Amino acid sequence: MGENVESRAVELTIRGKKRVFDVDDPVLPDWVEEQALESGEFPYKKKLNEEDYLEQLEWLQVELVKVQFWLQASGKRVMALFEGRDAAGKGGAISASSAHMNPRLARVVALAKPTEREQGQWYFQRYVAQFPTSGEFVLFDRSWYNRAGVEPVMGFCTPQQYESFLKQAPQLEKIIAHEGIFLFKFYLDIGREMQLKRFHDRRHDPLKVWKLSSMDIAALAKWGEYSEKRDRMLKETHTDFAPWTVIRANDKRRARLQLIRHILNRMDYEGKDKAAIGEVDEEIIGSGPGFLK
Repeated sequence: MGENVESRAVELTIRGKKRVFDVDDPVLPDWVEEQALESGEFPYKKKLNEEDYLEQLEWLQVELVKVQFWLQASGKRVMALFEGRDAAGKGGAISASSAHMNPRLARVVALAKPTEREQGQWYFQRYVAQFPTSGEFVLFDRSWYNRAGVEPVMGFCTPQQYESFLKQAPQLEKIIAHEGIFLFKFYLDIGREMQLKRFHDRRHDPLKVWKLSSMDIAALAKWGEYSEKRDRMLKETHTDFAPWTVIRANDKRRARLQLIRHILNRMDYEGKDKAAIGEVDEEIIGSGPGFLK
């Protein structure tokens, strides 16, 4: 009894007010709950209805199955990078996209911390080894863009390594485009209160608690630094041949639908049903750094 557990409460400045947030407190503060969905200038006051979401998602997943048949027949290759804030919904978007794909032709890549050998390699080398073969669709749950956000903010790379990355990434992506590989770069953005709510949900859901890491807690007070790195990454690496697609992801349902729609709209595959794909919501999805201004 009386075990001494170190408090994980942090003091944050949000909307000009000093706030204390304790992820271990089972009661979510009212100021988080009330502001979560509309935080970060999210344009909707309610989440998309679940029934509507599931109906639209099924239509889109049918189209993704058609894409796989087309990839197999044509030998074309697809890569999709999923980047964004911690708890932005990258994993859920990947699951929604790949749920009904043939697993022999679709692969999710989520690389662990580099080994000692990998640390001595060219930075991009271990990612290049995961590039798709003929007919394959590869989804990266975080990618080489770790070096544009997490690593510099948390001190895992040197300033020189960071600057070098920003110069080399577009060069690599130009080669990818020249090779004829479809490259999608998604950045999922969420508001600050929404991030706190999702961290809290993870901490108190026994099925999700494994998702909350010490890194997440350490990053709570570094919101501004992550924002600065995000903005520079989008500015420096958004190109005509490898553009960033930015998604407001406070509502996971809307975010997933718009992300899949974007993939389908970019490819002219056999049997494409434009009516099933539906309309793009320009309030949720946009191109490049200007979308978040």
